[in-house]
Parts: sequence; structure tokens; C-alpha cells
Amino acid sequence: MTKRLVILDCDGVLFDSSAANVAFYNAILDRMGRPPLDAEGEVLAHWMGSPQLIAKLFADDAEGHRAARTLARELDYTPFLHLMQPVPELAETLLWIRERSATALATNRGSTVPQLLEHFGLDGHFDLVVGTNHVARPKPAPDMLLHCLEHFTLDPSQAVYVGDSPSDREAALAAGMEFIAVGTLAHERRVATLAGLRAVLR
Repeated sequence: MTKRLVILDCDGVLFDSSAANVAFYNAILDRMGRPPLDAEGEVLAHWMGSPQLIAKLFADDAEGHRAARTLARELDYTPFLHLMQPVPELAETLLWIRERSATALATNRGSTVPQLLEHFGLDGHFDLVVGTNHVARPKPAPDMLLHCLEHFTLDPSQAVYVGDSPSDREAALAAGMEFIAVGTLAHERRVATLAGLRAVLR
């Protein structure tokens, strides 16, 4: 399968970031005098955008919702970066993809993306980076993927999105784009790890 553009999700695809995300949201909740995330919240912290998760956590508290949104924007993510684990062969796989296609990152992260990429030396590995601060709606809406297509002047058939969550799959479907699942997400095209893309992208 040859595609002119390969779009990649961040959390769960490039990094095992569950511990970092949970710690980040628990820090916000602690400052708000709230208990830490429960089991469901820890799962949602992996793939929901910050505005979505905070809206869910503070659905019954409008004032708390506003305060938590402000905290999420202002809280420095740097102390949590050491909890993120790059997947095996990350840099090598990204270089391999870039030799064959344009690359983009489409993630429900927002302001934390630049410091994350700089911290791990990945800021030169993508031709385009799109986060929640670049579009009107986060995934599962297709806005990020459509933004990528518009930037490169491509049709959906010329691109593929690689993700690990139901929201990634829904976004690709809504954009009319092929999807490859990474990890355990059920899908007809699936690889166990990012490095497995070398077997399906030619």
C-alpha cells in the first residue's frame, strides 16, 4: 500500500503515555480538591482531548469546569514528560516512513505538543503537526485529518491515518480515509506496534 501522506496519532502510537496523562490530570484534580481519576477516567485520559475530559469530569460544576480548563492550559507538562515511554524503533520507523511519504501528526493534544516533540528530539520528523488548538473540533470529528488533506492538497484516498483508539478510527472513517490500528484496537488493518507499519506500508 503506497500513500502520499501518512498521518500518525501521538499517544498510544508514538508513546506509551498513559502514566504521564494520568499524572497530569491527577495534578489538576488535586489542585481542585478533587479525588484522582477512577479507572474509567484513566482510560479516557489516554485518548480524550483535555477539553473533552475536563468537561466530563466537571459536568456538574460550571465554575470548577472553568477553573480546571485554566489550570490545564497553564500547568507545565514538562515534569510529566519523563513518564512517557517512546515505542520501540520510534525514530527509525519515522525516518523510514518519511523516505516514502509526507508525514503529519494529528493528536488530541494541544499546547503540550511542541515541548513533547522537542523533549524527545522529534520536532523535525513531521511535515505538519495538528493539535486541538488548530481546528474547531477534536477527534472523533474529522477536522484534523481534513486539515491535513487540505494542507497537502490531497484526496482522502491518498492518505492513511494510524491510530490506536475508537476516536481515531471514527475520525478516519468520517474523513473517508483508510485507517490502520496500532495495538489491540479491533480493525481489519492492524499492526501490533508502530514498527509493524514497515510490513504494510510500501
